[in-house]
Amino acid sequence: MIDIRYLSYGAAGIGLLGALGCFGAGGNPILTFVFGLMCMLGSVGAVALYKYGYLIIPFLTKQGNIVQIIEGGYEIPPSNDVIIKNVGGIYYASKFLGVRIFESASEKSTEENIVYSEYFERAISSVKYVTKFALMVYMKDITEYRNRIETKHAEAQLRLARERDKPDPDVLKLDRYEKEVAMWENQINKLTRGIKPMGVVSYVMTTAVGVSKEAAIAAATAQANELKATISNALNVQVELLSGDEMLRCFQWETMIPPNPQELEQTLV
Repeated sequence: MIDIRYLSYGAAGIGLLGALGCFGAGGNPILTFVFGLMCMLGSVGAVALYKYGYLIIPFLTKQGNIVQIIEGGYEIPPSNDVIIKNVGGIYYASKFLGVRIFESASEKSTEENIVYSEYFERAISSVKYVTKFALMVYMKDITEYRNRIETKHAEAQLRLARERDKPDPDVLKLDRYEKEVAMWENQINKLTRGIKPMGVVSYVMTTAVGVSKEAAIAAATAQANELKATISNALNVQVELLSGDEMLRCFQWETMIPPNPQELEQTLV
């Protein structure tokens, strides 16, 4: 599997090499142009891959029809949004969904938690296939954490304001954005009171089978879309279909999770 971080580091290295080459070109216009082009492409590529690699890599693999093979006989097709394995002539396809939770159980009343649990049970009871819910919890390092959540709070407020300014705002989005703003405000208030912040990473995995890759992928995609609608509506959380590096990260977490909060937060950047 292509690691976006290494690609961005490689592009940055090309940019640095180009910059050094410009100084050592000795006034040769052709060499100066070549090294300057390397510097520009490397620098732009490094920034683009670092910030938008999760979009760029799946696009490139899909356009180039690149199939990636990872350890254990698992295969990632050009779409870069599903993991496949052939077991005895039957294909298994797994898809992952990221879940963003904006409310903490500790901030709800007992009655609200009971109702929330009932909603969850009702949502899951409508699903006819096995579904895996994964939840990783860790204590955050408060160093620079406050600045980050204040930035996220401002971004959430901006999204909420933009949605409110629309002629026909989406009621579900408004409710979700309001909960997100409230969540960041609660985090800031907790830090002010000296309470250590807790981080949560949650994702969902679903697997389908088929006599061919296409059949397995189609079935897994249908299940993932159903789960996305069911979970987001029942629990009022943000659910996203994962692809590329984000999908692979969840797949790797099935066997080995980060040993400390610092390493986990680095993988989420």
